[in-house]
Amino acid sequence: MSTLPNFRFEDAPDLPGSENLAKYGVAALRRLVHRLWDIEVTGLEHIPADGPAILCPNHLSFCDSVFVPLTLPRRVWAIGKGEYLDDWKTKHLFPAFGMIPVDRSGGDAAKVALDTAARVLDGGHLFMIYPEGTRSRSGNLHKARTGAARLGLRCNAPIIPVGHSGTLAVQPPDQFMMKPGLPVKVNFGAPMRIEDAGDPSDPRTIRAFADAVMFEIAQLSGQKYVNTYAGSDDTPSPTASDQTAVPTAPTRPTAPSQPPLRTTFASL
Repeated sequence: MSTLPNFRFEDAPDLPGSENLAKYGVAALRRLVHRLWDIEVTGLEHIPADGPAILCPNHLSFCDSVFVPLTLPRRVWAIGKGEYLDDWKTKHLFPAFGMIPVDRSGGDAAKVALDTAARVLDGGHLFMIYPEGTRSRSGNLHKARTGAARLGLRCNAPIIPVGHSGTLAVQPPDQFMMKPGLPVKVNFGAPMRIEDAGDPSDPRTIRAFADAVMFEIAQLSGQKYVNTYAGSDDTPSPTASDQTAVPTAPTRPTAPSQPPLRTTFASL
């Protein structure tokens, strides 16, 4: 059984989620998860005791959204695909725990989710988003969408890279049940700010910063980095797993490539 870190619940009745379910349900789930799995957590000193921060983990399995939030010492809100609201098993439960649904058709629909995320950060809370945008089907770490970087700039919030391993074995693709008793590692990295990458008003800085975040995640997760976006055509590699070889660094772009104004789901 892993050690259960201390937890401080933050009241936020004006934000998405059920206060009672978030308070008592998360407490019960934390105890259960830390009893059923051997969870090793490092870097908790990088999680601020107060104030906003954006958590950016790698994404391999559905249960990533279980292990990362339940190892935190604070309450967290997170982006989730809007399709969860179409399933009776999840349409009420996930939003009650603080999931912010995003309509993946893009445009103004995605902007609503980002505006809600900004409210979370402006209120001094933690927010979690997968910078790859979707699960990696190959086991590799993929190129980041720039939504997290843009949100950090908008809300003056640091980004905390998160690299985990073991979740793919706990819940392989298309498996509903999670296998108990297996080891899971969750590593939190040092906070990063876009200002450290250059001029925040330059689109090249946003892209370079998003790449730098992915490099830190690769170091924390042990995954191989591939300079392509994750998607439905991302197929498993014969040698890929959720704990692969030494990562290679993302490359820095040489010309502006990001739209300056409109943010769509594709940039999340």
